[in-house]
Amino acid sequence: MVKRIFACIAGAVLMACGVSVGPAGAQDTIKIAYTDPLSGPFAQVGDANLKQMQYIIDYINTAKGGALGKKFELVSFDNKSQPSDALIALKSATDQNMPFIMQCSGSNIAAALIEAVDKHNSRNPDNRIIYINCGAVATELTNEKCSFWHFRFDANSAMKAEVMVRALPKDVTKIYLLNQDYLFGQSVQRDVKASLAKLRPDVQVVGDELIPLGKVKDFAPYITKIKASGAQALLTGNWGPDMNLLIKAGIDAGVDLRYYTMYAHLAGGPTAIGPAGDGKVFSVMSFGENVAPEIGNKEAEAWTAAFREKYPFDFSSAGFRTIFEYLQEATKKAGSVDATKIAFALEGLQHKDFIGFDSVMRKDDHQLIGEYFVGVFKKGVKYESEKTGLGWATAATVLAKDFNEPTTCKMKRPAEK
Repeated sequence: MVKRIFACIAGAVLMACGVSVGPAGAQDTIKIAYTDPLSGPFAQVGDANLKQMQYIIDYINTAKGGALGKKFELVSFDNKSQPSDALIALKSATDQNMPFIMQCSGSNIAAALIEAVDKHNSRNPDNRIIYINCGAVATELTNEKCSFWHFRFDANSAMKAEVMVRALPKDVTKIYLLNQDYLFGQSVQRDVKASLAKLRPDVQVVGDELIPLGKVKDFAPYITKIKASGAQALLTGNWGPDMNLLIKAGIDAGVDLRYYTMYAHLAGGPTAIGPAGDGKVFSVMSFGENVAPEIGNKEAEAWTAAFREKYPFDFSSAGFRTIFEYLQEATKKAGSVDATKIAFALEGLQHKDFIGFDSVMRKDDHQLIGEYFVGVFKKGVKYESEKTGLGWATAATVLAKDFNEPTTCKMKRPAEK
């Protein structure tokens, strides 16, 4: 172990070598490999995810007893937002016979993992692994690129685009699209246009741009173009610094613009928006800290209050808790840590989340169908975000039964054990 740690330090970052974040003892734990950017421009996203996941796993292990007498153990790998590094993490996970690999950020990385997991599992029937997707949401990943071994626990971009478009008020008739130029951003671009055509044909797209992922440092020139276009609202799937810097530039410029986003509520977003963004920024989210008091759920409110005491950012990822509760239930149902048995147990599994809403892992494409909210960043809420004096109030709620977008997946299933 000493040699391994020195090798990791020499290489670069300790996380990149797959250091466990949780209890030791492989035979007593169910290991979950987690790979996301833990260094580089998107590190804030990966770090916030990691902290929330470990908080949840500690709860699952202590309050709910893990699964099959074993505790879950999270093993993190820094993929630096590169598919090649994610594939190295996958190799390490399969070498250690881990039943799960989890990844949230980057649909290009997700596509590479789906292909690699398919190949590995077909060649190694006694050492299979399940890919748990916690946030890579390009629609095609559960359509033409769907896989039996891939389970997505976040709404896909078509679903989020429809929620975003439904949230547009009737007086907004001119919008600007700005997204990241890779698989996910291109999916958002396409899906928003499709939702507009279906739901709001009166809306005119007055600008449509794709930007290089994580490369733009100054969004002021983009804001100037958006202002000149006459757009009343900006719709974007940007995340990480591409989200935070974009909104900050618009707020700082004082542009009369509303922002409809998918990720402005994540760590760093509220700080970038600041008090001047009161009532101007909307975000599609699986959970906001003010949801619990708004619906009177004392248990969920106590959960987020305890998280706030430990970390200086919002608990935004109720979906992560749903993931680990699904894994716990499926592992118990399978009666085994065998990936094939757990995968079949996950199919069609239904669950009531800790907020009190129902969800289901759709068998047809392994896309989770659950509730979503549209939050508006404003004053006067119970829980403020990142000491800004503002927080996310619920502007709209979409239940699972109203959120069931069709799929084109033609899934090939292995023989059930």
